[in-house]
Amino acid sequence: MARSTTHTVTVSFGDCDPAGIVFFPNFSRWMDTASLSFFMQCGVPPWRELVKTRGIVGTPLLEINTRFLKAVTYGETIAISTWVEEWREKVFVQLHRVMRGDDLVCEGREVRAFVERDPDHPDRLRAIPVPGDIRVLCS
Repeated sequence: MARSTTHTVTVSFGDCDPAGIVFFPNFSRWMDTASLSFFMQCGVPPWRELVKTRGIVGTPLLEINTRFLKAVTYGETIAISTWVEEWREKVFVQLHRVMRGDDLVCEGREVRAFVERDPDHPDRLRAIPVPGDIRVLCS
């Protein structure tokens, strides 16, 4: 079984559209926060430290797929369970299950890569092999 972490969000009025339903891009924002929380809960230092010590800038998104099942509104609390479904050489697939109590309201699948600055083009990023020590911490 893959290591799983949980990130909790209390939905505020400003997260919703005029109908009182969470505006869909907020789920992507919360899953992105849950992704960083996953690594930190697994013992990986924040990206701002890793960029200084190892040159790792972070884990930007390469692909995202989200499936919405139920509406969420302000005042509700959701819990986002996050884990890595698959580790590849330079990318990994991260899953997020958004729950309101026992109800699954949303699922997200992200393909991400660990990146560093390209030494030949410092304004560009390039994927690096998934660091083995980070993979061990997160498995």
